[in-house]
Amino acid sequence: MIQQFKISWNVLIKIINCMPKSPYLLNENRLADVVAAIQVMGTYKFYKLTFAGWSDRIYGDESKADYWKIIFLEHPEFFRLDEKKEKASLVWRRQHPKRYNVDLEKLITREEFIAMPNDDKARVSRLPLTAETIQSLIATAIDMHSRALQFEQDKRWLINLVISGVGGLLGAIIGGVLKK
Repeated sequence: MIQQFKISWNVLIKIINCMPKSPYLLNENRLADVVAAIQVMGTYKFYKLTFAGWSDRIYGDESKADYWKIIFLEHPEFFRLDEKKEKASLVWRRQHPKRYNVDLEKLITREEFIAMPNDDKARVSRLPLTAETIQSLIATAIDMHSRALQFEQDKRWLINLVISGVGGLLGAIIGGVLKK
């Protein structure tokens, strides 16, 4: 009976530990990295860059491109990859029309965009986000991080609840066997 309890307990612990962990809790710098990416990707003149390009802009080191690719992939609530999976962008920024002239630092009309030579169209991006929008995204990231921490703490309560339940059940079974 005790051996069966140990096996059940080990299985239960494995099940609880296998519950997916939030990407916000995978390393201690995750929230700071997501916030940094939101700030840079929201304000940089071009809305979409390669992973190495974002790595250089955010971290100052292109060699960390694979790390940033993982950040972008694990946080689809903020970031998206292009069709070829070579470039990343901020979801909210992708909703703006592609009419921001990065050289003039101003929004151009649709007619002005259509009239541009094709070579010049490469210098047109999406409008950078406002400070208020970026703050809203950062607040969302902080909230999601807080919820992930709370969920991890709630899992500890689940373990205690299950221990109590199994202990009570085991006590009832042993009590029933001893009465006979």
